[in-house]
Amino acid sequence: MLGVVLAGGLGTRLAPLTRIVNKHLLPVYDKPMIYYPIQALVNAGIEDILIVTGGNNSGDFLRLLGNGKQFGLKHINYTYQEGEGGIAEAISLAEHTAGGQSICVILGDNIIEKNIVQSVADFRKSEKGAKILLKKVHDPERFGVPEIEGSRILRIEEKPAKPMSRYAVTGIYIYDATVFDKIGKLTRSNRGELEITDVNNQYIDEGSMTWAELDGWWTDAGTIESLHHAANLVAETGANRLD
Repeated sequence: MLGVVLAGGLGTRLAPLTRIVNKHLLPVYDKPMIYYPIQALVNAGIEDILIVTGGNNSGDFLRLLGNGKQFGLKHINYTYQEGEGGIAEAISLAEHTAGGQSICVILGDNIIEKNIVQSVADFRKSEKGAKILLKKVHDPERFGVPEIEGSRILRIEEKPAKPMSRYAVTGIYIYDATVFDKIGKLTRSNRGELEITDVNNQYIDEGSMTWAELDGWWTDAGTIESLHHAANLVAETGANRLD
């Protein structure tokens, strides 16, 4: 399984901090932001990792991470996304490196308290279809929101005015190799992006989507407020725990 960390974009919501640095290199408490998703993948036993970056400071990732020695890795792969074409477009850049493997994708500004060990292990039993991680939140209208019936997801709606559940789709996705064919069928949304929700709905339509609820806290760090909140959570409770 290939681990994919999405660390592109311009980070405009964190300006002026991001005028001279990629947002995923900003500190969250005592570590650069990107350390947290990489560690989550490593904790789940994924040692083949691709960093998808972009913008004007992409070379700084190589300077910081090298080949991943600080994570116990022998090698890290890198690729570059031009512009801001959406999460699905960024994932498409992993096709060559994946080489037919399944992939576990984490958005580079997502930080979790505990781990994704069980979800990755469960998916590896068949390595077919898709698995997404959900979390109950107080403001689901800010996220992709699933409509759930029993244990099944019926549909995911992006930033709905009237959410069908209190769950948010976190920025953690596990896909089989057909994800690249599904991305290839997409058309760009009104904001000019290939939307990850459209990918997930294809898996739902074919009956191959599963889900799990993420244990512990989860936050992104993509705004000034959430960056501050994430730093406080890490300081108080730690992150990427294996208990």
